[in-house]
Amino acid sequence: MFRDQKVVVVMPAYNAAKTLEQTYREIPFDIVDSVVLVDDASQDNTLEVARKLGLSNIICHPVNRGYGGNQKTCYTTALSLGADIVIMLHPDYQYTPKLIHAMASLIGVGQYDLILASRILGDGALEGGMPLYKYIGNRFLTCFENYLLGKKLSEYHTGYRAFSRKVLETLPLEENSDDFIFDNEILAQAIFFGFRIGEISCPTRYIAGESSSISLRRSITYGLGVLKTSIKFRMQKMGLKHYPIFSSSGRRLNLSSGSGRGQASE
Repeated sequence: MFRDQKVVVVMPAYNAAKTLEQTYREIPFDIVDSVVLVDDASQDNTLEVARKLGLSNIICHPVNRGYGGNQKTCYTTALSLGADIVIMLHPDYQYTPKLIHAMASLIGVGQYDLILASRILGDGALEGGMPLYKYIGNRFLTCFENYLLGKKLSEYHTGYRAFSRKVLETLPLEENSDDFIFDNEILAQAIFFGFRIGEISCPTRYIAGESSSISLRRSITYGLGVLKTSIKFRMQKMGLKHYPIFSSSGRRLNLSSGSGRGQASE
């Protein structure tokens, strides 16, 4: 078994007050050792709910740093806590915490370095409420990425992921965007550096007014960023260009700073 390894769940939060408690209550604490919540300057009472739940690792960004910036703080904090396995779980209850066991196990036993909870594997993405334009965009971008990145994943755009400590320490994550494209860049980096990526099926759950979602305009911006990242990957693989996000000398997370990106809250 892998219970000698420390499992830390990180939750990048922004206006998650309505769903945070429901998400937190379903976390399997029989294998999860710590939970980190990073609040990205929410406009609701996310912090109040988190404190009421008794979370001991709360980081508050005084200004909004973006989804990628939030993740950088999440991972820096988790690693500073001694995490061996880090699982990113959105606090909007879009993804079920019940998959944490399976995701942590696959990394803990050494089968994979990174696990994605795919909404596309199996059936039900549209039935679960995924907007049609997001589904179509997901399928198109995934096909394009599989071709240029040389992989065969069912999707690259899920926000439910598990990482080994080695992945987060190795990848030059500080070179990545602070915006939504961070999610795509980290997968392209993991493939570039040769890490093993596995997938498990995850039910899709979109709840109007609760599940986080970006607008059509920002989705288009994200899609263009995905195409750009894939092209960068292929050009560097072919030796035509050099990009910091795929460089072994690129900037990595600064663990010596601990959780200094935001203000710690007890």
